[in-house]
Amino acid sequence: MKRFYKDVSVAPVDGGFGVLLDGKPVKTPGRNPLALPTEKLANAIAAEWRGQGEEVIATSMPLLRLANTVIDGVANSRDAVIDAILRFGENDLLCYRAHQPPELAARQRAGWDPWLDWAQQRFGAQMTVAQGLTHVDQPAEALASLRGALETFDAFTLGGLHVIASITGSTVLALAVAEGEISTAQTFALSRIDEAYQAEKWGEDAQAAKRAAALAQELDKAVELIGSVR
Repeated sequence: MKRFYKDVSVAPVDGGFGVLLDGKPVKTPGRNPLALPTEKLANAIAAEWRGQGEEVIATSMPLLRLANTVIDGVANSRDAVIDAILRFGENDLLCYRAHQPPELAARQRAGWDPWLDWAQQRFGAQMTVAQGLTHVDQPAEALASLRGALETFDAFTLGGLHVIASITGSTVLALAVAEGEISTAQTFALSRIDEAYQAEKWGEDAQAAKRAAALAQELDKAVELIGSVR
């Protein structure tokens, strides 16, 4: 749609911070106030609005889209979102290892074992590792520990965690991000050990590289969202 505003500002609203376009507060698609928990996040979203040209392109405002999702959805369905994040823990990427070739198996061990050890030490979640793709049930105690960790987070952090777990296939990596233990780049690289190995051996498909770049950018914005509400 055509740009319909000139001035973008940030102001206190509904116990948080809102973005104003020509003095009028922005609302979510669900017609809820865009009430953001920190001024940092409000300023970041205001920058997205300021960065629009003659046309307003929603896809070029990822933080706004994430915030809308949280306010219209996550905030009213915390338990369902936690369940969704935990489902990635039930089939956590870090727990499924290659039989062959030895080089790939070694990369997986070197990259993933430290984070499973971290999850055990930090949350008491001792995950079961299996070879191959056959499903293995994770211990109920481990999943309960991961759930307990997720339940401590606010709605905005949960929204970011859901995106991170969806991209990486790992609740453990998502929690490591939320705890500030791992960088965005390292998180993405660890989630793509298999793909990186295959690309080295057989070459990288252009379309696959494009999809990977888009996922990396989406992951980066989810991490930014989490960082901006701390």
